[in-house]
Amino acid sequence: MPRILGVDIPNDKKIRISLRYLYGIGPFLADQLCERTEIDPEKRARDLSDDELAKLIALLDNEYTVEGQLQRVVQQNIARLRDINCYRGFRHRRGLPVRGQRTQTNARTRKGPRKTVAGKKGVKDMR
Repeated sequence: MPRILGVDIPNDKKIRISLRYLYGIGPFLADQLCERTEIDPEKRARDLSDDELAKLIALLDNEYTVEGQLQRVVQQNIARLRDINCYRGFRHRRGLPVRGQRTQTNARTRKGPRKTVAGKKGVKDMR
């Protein structure tokens, strides 16, 4: 398995698919990386030569923000929003949807499982 920026990319998949296992690389950027490093996108990851792998790693290091560095930037941006007490920071702090989605009926992914509140059951009038 080739190792790029601390991540093992799958051997048996084409390089244009394998590169997507890196955080911050999607379909467009994977194709662009193959084009800029002159690697055939249909080539399997296990068939990459050491020279091609080194070229790919050098390009990612020098020109793109991916993996741990990108995750750190994202976390710093969220922390900044929390610190300045803006609406989006408040939503992040509370664990609610940030981008204007409805929360009355949906948002279970963000809010977590339902917290059931016990209701009054069989209350009798004591007179």
